[in-house]
Amino acid sequence: MLYLIGLGLYDEKDISIRGLEILRECDEIYAEFYTNRWCGNLKNLGLKKARVLIRKDIEENPGENVLKNCKGKKVALLVPGDPMIATTHIDLVLRAEKLGVSVEIVHSSSVCSAISETGLQAYKFGKTASIAFPEKDYFPESFYNVLKENLELCLHTLMLLDVKSEENRFMSVNQAIEILLEIEDKRGDGVFTEKTRCVGCARLGSRRRVIKEGSAHDLLNCDFGLPPHCLVVPGELHFMEEEALVRFRIF
Repeated sequence: MLYLIGLGLYDEKDISIRGLEILRECDEIYAEFYTNRWCGNLKNLGLKKARVLIRKDIEENPGENVLKNCKGKKVALLVPGDPMIATTHIDLVLRAEKLGVSVEIVHSSSVCSAISETGLQAYKFGKTASIAFPEKDYFPESFYNVLKENLELCLHTLMLLDVKSEENRFMSVNQAIEILLEIEDKRGDGVFTEKTRCVGCARLGSRRRVIKEGSAHDLLNCDFGLPPHCLVVPGELHFMEEEALVRFRIF
């Protein structure tokens, strides 16, 4: 049996009671933190034997670790946020089912719902995009295309920012804006300029959460503190959304 259990957005206090009850019955417990930064401590959940996996353990060699003993034991994989937001976990579920392993999902809080704390209405968001760190000979622009398509439909765009836990690198709102402006400078489509209205968020779900609204130029100079961060570019606003966003305006 394989359990995918969401840890919630911020720390060990966010996991559900159901998730904790299942963990107490599990024979093996794994955790991954490469899909997002989690600020809790597994020891505070009484999990001294949980094994932390890296990306290749799950995406390349799941049969050698997390899926290895699922047929004869109860195995749990702990995931930051909700376990089914990242496509890598959907792939893991499919692999498990092909091996005849039963899978149970224990959902938890996610940025996809927490972003509504900004006052932007959840049903008015379009496709979510992920902004990756540019690397040598690699500068993806697909998220720019997603933003363009959403704006044409008057929809908001949630942008998830790159996480490289093994390198202790977490993209900030400021870096995301710089990348978008660089692409805009190259393509000149008028999709994202220094005047583009943005909402920058940090540590949603915690008592230290930060939400700031302003132009791309203004947010570039803001300090959002520790990760995780995300960025929203609003589409057409309802008057109630407008009223809600004013609370977070920086100027």
